[in-house]
Amino acid sequence: MTREGIRIHEAGDFEGMRRAGAIAARILDDVIPLVEPGITTAEIDKFIEAKVTEYGTTSATIGYKGYQHASCISINHVVCHGIPGDKKLKDGDILNIDVTVILDGWFGDSSRMYVAGKLSRKSERLIQVTHDALMIGIETVKPGKTFGDIGHAIQSFVEGHRMSVVRDFCGHGLGRVFHAPPNVLHYGRPGTGAVLEEGMFFTIEPMVNLGRPETKTLSDDWTAVTRDKSLSAQFEHSIGVTADGCEIFTLSPGGLFHPTYPQD
Repeated sequence: MTREGIRIHEAGDFEGMRRAGAIAARILDDVIPLVEPGITTAEIDKFIEAKVTEYGTTSATIGYKGYQHASCISINHVVCHGIPGDKKLKDGDILNIDVTVILDGWFGDSSRMYVAGKLSRKSERLIQVTHDALMIGIETVKPGKTFGDIGHAIQSFVEGHRMSVVRDFCGHGLGRVFHAPPNVLHYGRPGTGAVLEEGMFFTIEPMVNLGRPETKTLSDDWTAVTRDKSLSAQFEHSIGVTADGCEIFTLSPGGLFHPTYPQD
């Protein structure tokens, strides 16, 4: 069944999303020890690709519209869709790693922030605000609310901290497809947009800039960067609307979704 073009899933579909989401989250946990100054993003991606296979899943991104990697890795002022390559991480770099796997036809999609070496105070503040904005958006989700309510909650929080929400990219519906309606905007007006119903599956994935919200896409047709070269951060969860709220399918098994977990 669909409502306004948005698929309404059945109760049994939640289990498929739990299993796929758990593997995406596990891979993002597994990669943590690799994120150190001196490693290349290609080496990180190769590790991720091996884990995708090890866990009996398929990468949703390899071959998607010609993309050839198991992850997107976006460093510093890269907003999203950063292509893994020979660039070595430097001390203080912040990066988003985005992974999507397919298990038994269900898509598990999540991204989170990492830090190579010592985290600067400026970067720490950006990461915290972005993480909290995601969780505030998720807390808004329950039947009867609208997608505009989610966007407004995120936008109000971010702009209250004198940062900006990227408008050029958004969350999306998913399930047995990678991208589907609705577009989940991270800004908006309360009470606008489609009404949330139990059984809707989608991602919330705010991108937050320290500077202005404008982005541009580089000549590779993938990498999106901030126009003003300001730092950008992003966190993403896949969720399903329940009778009284929502279920997060991509929770970190180790409680490591936020990068300021205790360091050795």
